[in-house]
Amino acid sequence: MRKAVGILAAVGLTLGLLAGCGSSSNESSSKEPASSGTGTTKTDNTQTSGTTKQNVTLTYMASQDWIKDSEMQLAKKFEEQTGIHIDFQIVPADQYQNLLKVKLNSKEAPDIFGGQDGKFDLGPLYDVEKNAVDLTAEEWTKRENKLFLEQATWNDKVYALTVWDPTYDYYVVYNKQIFDKLGLKVPTTYSEFLAVCEAIKQSGVTPIYEPVSDGWHHVLWFPSIGPKFEEANPGLVDKLNNNELKVADVPIMEQALTQFNELVKKGYMGESYFSNTFADTEKNMASGKFAMTVHNLGLPQTIEAAFPDTKADQFGYFPIPLVDNQLMNIAPAAPSKFIYSGSKHIEEAKKYFQFLTQQENLQYFLDNEPRFLSLDFEGINGHFTPEQQKFFDTYGAKQGSGLQMTAKYVNPQWMDIGKDMSAMISGAMEPKDILKNMDKRREEQAKAAKDSAWQ
Repeated sequence: MRKAVGILAAVGLTLGLLAGCGSSSNESSSKEPASSGTGTTKTDNTQTSGTTKQNVTLTYMASQDWIKDSEMQLAKKFEEQTGIHIDFQIVPADQYQNLLKVKLNSKEAPDIFGGQDGKFDLGPLYDVEKNAVDLTAEEWTKRENKLFLEQATWNDKVYALTVWDPTYDYYVVYNKQIFDKLGLKVPTTYSEFLAVCEAIKQSGVTPIYEPVSDGWHHVLWFPSIGPKFEEANPGLVDKLNNNELKVADVPIMEQALTQFNELVKKGYMGESYFSNTFADTEKNMASGKFAMTVHNLGLPQTIEAAFPDTKADQFGYFPIPLVDNQLMNIAPAAPSKFIYSGSKHIEEAKKYFQFLTQQENLQYFLDNEPRFLSLDFEGINGHFTPEQQKFFDTYGAKQGSGLQMTAKYVNPQWMDIGKDMSAMISGAMEPKDILKNMDKRREEQAKAAKDSAWQ
């Protein structure tokens, strides 16, 4: 456990994750979330004590899978303590960005809106200086991990609260029993990965569970291996950010998309990838009909929680092996919470953020979210399984962040990249076309942001 934290610390994730090493989620999950404390809030121009219940409803809109069950439980406790109700509005991932843009432009945004943060994206994506509340002075910003805080900052002001797992990035999760039965070893090159997939396919098992229908998941195979792109082209990200290079002129990127397409064409993702859903991942991986999927490190725990006969220790991990990638990607940017500047209940929304970031409530959130192993706040007790520790030991020495977090104007077009990759799978586009479209959108966004490198 300490080793894993040491690896994370080596890239600046000084989280204090394991203070009180060995915290058990079973022990902590029965604890009540903390109360919201005392203080003064303003509702309808009336000053009321923080302990006095208020008849207020906060609307909170977010993309599918961004709001965890443990936060919903905390929201119930928050309402018990304050009378402030949280009305969660969950929107399908492929519709969310467009709907949010419409609501922001029409000045009808919810009190709290979810958004994918990123230090290059807060302005172009959400126009936070106009649409979001400045949270720089909030106490919790002093305890949040600095790398995460940086991704929620625009022009030196903090505009978002991020409660997320710093180890929550996406890797290949594989069924060890299937690998052992077929005498397969974890691949370290793309050619080895192809051989593994072929052997699994010949055994009657579908090699990869890929839910293309959600619109975002299949994109992970490409930008997430940004560290490999940089390793192969030192200085790549700086050149992209200075508009000295186009993504269409980077051969390894075209190679990665070509290899992803090859996996589909060879039948390694089965026949139902266009209808598969992310929400069904646990069920399908527990069935034994699929050998691998791209997911976060907490997936085995959620599989066991939903299907107790399938144990978490049946699964292992390795990096996405396109273009021979063996680097571990990390993600200091994540789904975050913004308070809408036009809300009538800004103080109540701030109070909700204060409640969520109390130490007891952060620990409750972590202990009751099986997909998360740690949180981006000081003093929270993380927990790693032997397989997760093995993954850190094997791959943690060489790390980096995905292209969507290091290169400008990539993250805002995530869903557009997904549409282009779907078109490639269908035969309507070539890998090079995807990269050219990325360059076109990057230029449009850069000019809209008046980026001097594109003037």
